[in-house]
Amino acid sequence: MKYPSGIKLNTTKNITYNNRGMNLEADINITNQYYIDNNIAFIYKKPTPIQVTKVDYSRNNALIKEAYFKEPSTTDYNGLYKGKYIDFEAKETESRTAFPLSNIHNHQIKHLENIINHDGIGFIIIRFNKLNKTFLLLAIDLVNFIKNNDRKSIPLNYFEKKAYLIEEKYIPRVDYLKIIDLIYGGMKNEIKKK
Repeated sequence: MKYPSGIKLNTTKNITYNNRGMNLEADINITNQYYIDNNIAFIYKKPTPIQVTKVDYSRNNALIKEAYFKEPSTTDYNGLYKGKYIDFEAKETESRTAFPLSNIHNHQIKHLENIINHDGIGFIIIRFNKLNKTFLLLAIDLVNFIKNNDRKSIPLNYFEKKAYLIEEKYIPRVDYLKIIDLIYGGMKNEIKKK
């Protein structure tokens, strides 16, 4: 097609609708806001602690010029659901066959192990972008895999056997609490109304 100014439009480009521009973190943030707005759960993204070292104070604005991470962050999200503490990490991979363990740090794995040792609910959510599949893997299964394997990645078939496929939908986008209810079905709502 030729526009009046002579600009040609490239119509041969392949269009893909996978994930429609959303990434996993954005999907989880939208889901968490839905949970909060509907008084279902209170789960938040943890801020990464930084130390600001240089700031430019010009006009009415302050612009951070230099900063560094104060300490390694633990996991991405934490909060409360039906009186239980929830803590989880969210990751994406472009691989079709495995999730590289280099994408999750040892201190994060240790943190999740501590959560489950204290009766909290710990897990990871992994999205295989090219497969358009999102899984919830319990922290205990993550820890067991790492302790019992020398692999540098978790194969897709481990997720298919041990993890729970999260059905993506419009609202809530990534309804991971549906799976938590399935796993911990006997959880009582310990929040008392006044």
